[in-house]
Amino acid sequence: MKIPFNLPPKSSNEEKYISQAISNKKLSGEGQFNKKCTEWFNKNLPTLMTVITPSCTSALEMAMVLADIGPGDEVILPSFTFTSTANVVALYGAIPVFVDVDPKTMNIDVDAIAKAITARTRVIMPVHYAGVGCEMDKIMELANKHNIWVVEDAAQGIFASYKGKALGAWGHMAAFSFHETKNIVCGEGGALTINDPRLVARAEIVRDKGTNRQQFLNGQVDKYTWQDKGSSYLLSELSAAFLLSQLEEGEKITARRMAIWKQYYDGMADLEAAGKVQRMTVPADAKANAHIFYFLLPTMQTRIELWTHLKEAGIQSTFHYVPLHSAPAGLKYGKVSGSMAVTDDHSARLLRLPLWADMTAADAQFVLDEVNNFLRGSK
Repeated sequence: MKIPFNLPPKSSNEEKYISQAISNKKLSGEGQFNKKCTEWFNKNLPTLMTVITPSCTSALEMAMVLADIGPGDEVILPSFTFTSTANVVALYGAIPVFVDVDPKTMNIDVDAIAKAITARTRVIMPVHYAGVGCEMDKIMELANKHNIWVVEDAAQGIFASYKGKALGAWGHMAAFSFHETKNIVCGEGGALTINDPRLVARAEIVRDKGTNRQQFLNGQVDKYTWQDKGSSYLLSELSAAFLLSQLEEGEKITARRMAIWKQYYDGMADLEAAGKVQRMTVPADAKANAHIFYFLLPTMQTRIELWTHLKEAGIQSTFHYVPLHSAPAGLKYGKVSGSMAVTDDHSARLLRLPLWADMTAADAQFVLDEVNNFLRGSK
């Protein structure tokens, strides 16, 4: 491919910090780089507590443990999301309840959430699609009214905000991803932020295999034992060293992505005016992070044809999620609440263009030229 869909961003101190981690001879998840990453989140979101985890999936799993979900409980989430959002629910025997998305943002529809709440609802999991914030003020108001936990799936949400408040700082908990496909990376990695004081003490136990080891290290007890459910939720120090370098330069990385995003957005204005595409939108209340640039084609067939054309030109574009409510596991473990009309329609017509921090304006223009060349000739 001349233009791959994604390449991980570069930052200045990755090798330096990894070398320091090796020299420190502390490679497990309790070294100085893990602590510095934690401090970064606690300060910059801000949040009460952060656990730097091996993946966003493991962060979501930890959130489900802290929310005490189990068989028969229900968790409301969009069907248009990655499998992890629903998989962590099914893993603990609870039921993913799929609802539709807002056609303007592809984020969870707040009205659909309200209609899906039952006496068994324990958690709402809004997903900040494309790094564009959900309507978190309305979601929190709804959750507080019904005494429901909110876990933000902020896998795509680093360095983005809604109404001036960082994504990941709204819900009772939030999970981030640092997979190599994300804006800020360390290969594989994630974080769980905790914003409710009721969860902090237990989170220290759950993150450390269900033991009170942290109390032992703090000198509060003379030995540590198994106290609760838990798992190994700490990221290795080598990965944390890489991650810290990325976090420190995250604003610069985000700005470079935003420049490419804006070039795409501006470059497709005429196509939208001609009715050839519908560009993604960012509401005025949201500050996005250019995680994704997507647009909608008139039909699924047009999408397939454009995707094929771009591939032949050496450009890797991609579709996105197959709606979970129609997937084999979704049919087996979940249930649907309300209409899925927007999810079904938009997921079939959505196309994402390549976007990464070190992509050049010339690369982006090449992509735009090929998109324009094809669509201007289509009926």
